[in-house]
Amino acid sequence: MQIVTLTTTILFLLFATTSYTQTKIEAFGQVPQPARPDYSKLENWAAHPSKKDKADKIPRPLKTELTNLPDKVDVFFVHPTIFTETPQNEYLWNAAVEDDKMNKQVDKTTIKLQASIFNQAGKVYAPRYRQAHIRSFFEPYTQEGNKALDLAYEDVKNAFEYYLKNENKGRPFILAGHSQGARHLKLLLKEWFDGTDLYKQLIAAYIVGWGVEEGTYESIPLGTEPEQTGCFVTWRTYNRGYMPDWIQDEDVCVNPLTWKADTTYAPYSANEGAILLGFNILRKKLFDAQVHGPVLWVGKPKMFLGGLFQRDNYHVGDFNLFYLNVRRNAILRARTFLEQNG
Repeated sequence: MQIVTLTTTILFLLFATTSYTQTKIEAFGQVPQPARPDYSKLENWAAHPSKKDKADKIPRPLKTELTNLPDKVDVFFVHPTIFTETPQNEYLWNAAVEDDKMNKQVDKTTIKLQASIFNQAGKVYAPRYRQAHIRSFFEPYTQEGNKALDLAYEDVKNAFEYYLKNENKGRPFILAGHSQGARHLKLLLKEWFDGTDLYKQLIAAYIVGWGVEEGTYESIPLGTEPEQTGCFVTWRTYNRGYMPDWIQDEDVCVNPLTWKADTTYAPYSANEGAILLGFNILRKKLFDAQVHGPVLWVGKPKMFLGGLFQRDNYHVGDFNLFYLNVRRNAILRARTFLEQNG
């Protein structure tokens, strides 16, 4: 009975989707906004090479798989939406970066389970930013929510600009983000990299959990080979047979088990290791994967009681369901870039 309860709890924590309902909310312009972050202050970074943080964590089975890439490569990571609960202060649309409770949630979830994927591909920089509340993505709040998302994007741009001027020192880098973070990176990639000299430093961009339409970029290709550089990759994970009605047919998708954009099926055996609740436990062969048009389809998880589990949306696990595959791919792309560029 204890094992059943534990397994059910793990599945709930991993695959539950967040919903938000509030019958009345003031307009974006009628409420105060948190102060703009100062990125010269270390506390405004969830992950930074000059501090000990959750992005430094390495799952126990991988502690012998160390590289020298962090001496040569950087990673700029933008976390997803953690601002999901009913606001407890006057900041209804965007979270304050000095909110300690929020920061702890960011650190123990996305920074530990997602940003840590990249810590052997490069030094990880992950800014805290005035993330938009999750209601921003849902009707009837999207009109005002877009204003909150624009504010959040301004922070991401400011953080990246600070990083370039004060931290980068000409090193190549990887961009990575999930969900709201991927939304901001998608825009950053278009504004700062598409057809610019800065593109020459881009190893790859992992824009995960957010739609990217075919033709979004004029000079940045979709990655369709595992060692390809100067590209972007993207996927959104759903149960096999499920297609959300909000997905656009022109969105592109890459399979994180094959690193191709075709419909080649990747069996469970191709999944080198997922991370669920226990950070030091790599679960091999947990999910298969196959690109189906604009989304990534997976079958039922191969774990105790997994055959009884039915879930359509695996969005929250977009990264950590393929933890080791993404980790090794980021290392491969970084090494390939360095070899190609001397």
